[in-house]
Parts: sequence; C-alpha cells; structure tokens
Amino acid sequence: VQLQASGGGLVQAGGSLRLSCAASGRTFSSYAMGWLRQAPGKEREFVAAIGWSGGYTYAESVKGRFTISRDNAKKMVYLQMNSLKPEDTAVYYCVTYPRPYYSADVGPDNWGKGTLVTVSS
Repeated sequence: VQLQASGGGLVQAGGSLRLSCAASGRTFSSYAMGWLRQAPGKEREFVAAIGWSGGYTYAESVKGRFTISRDNAKKMVYLQMNSLKPEDTAVYYCVTYPRPYYSADVGPDNWGKGTLVTVSS
C-alpha cells in the first residue's frame, strides 16, 4: 500500500486544518486506517483511527477537536482538526492497520511520508 498525506501547514492557535491521505494498492476497504504524529523531541503517538465500516477511536488529547473520516470509493482518509493548539504541532503520518478494524494492541503495517502541522500561539 502506498500512502500520500497532504494538507499540513502553518496555522494560528484556534484555527483549523484538514489533512488528507490517498491510498493505493490493496483493497482499501479491507483495512483500518489512522493518523499518528510525532512532535519535535517526542515519541510518535497515536492520534485517531477508523475501521473499514467507520468505527473510530481517538486519543484523549484530540477528542472533541479532531474528526477522522474515510471515503472508500475514493480511497481517501481525512483528519479534520479544529481548535488547534500549539501542542498539536507535529509531523502527522497516515498509516494502515492489518485488520479491517482498529485494535490498540496491533500496530500499523504501512506508513506514508508525514505532513508537517505547525500551530503558532
């Protein structure tokens, strides 16, 4: 699977951004997808994931602010980020999981190149 993320940029605190990820390769509806992020000097962390049928999971730090969605026909996954905070600054990575649904005990099996999100205060 090839993943191409886009939509990052510079935004002021309180603003919004929408990340997109285009997938190609194996059948899109056969796997869950998600977003991870890595802030400068910090470990990579889970942000959100969505199963093939739309079930989703969010990190506590983004609940109520971020929304993950997918379009199986277009082979796209999105991350709508609202009320952004400086601590959301990170490189965001689009990933796939080896099962049709997300499970916290199963790590991603494919990674795209990241897209940088910078939130200024």
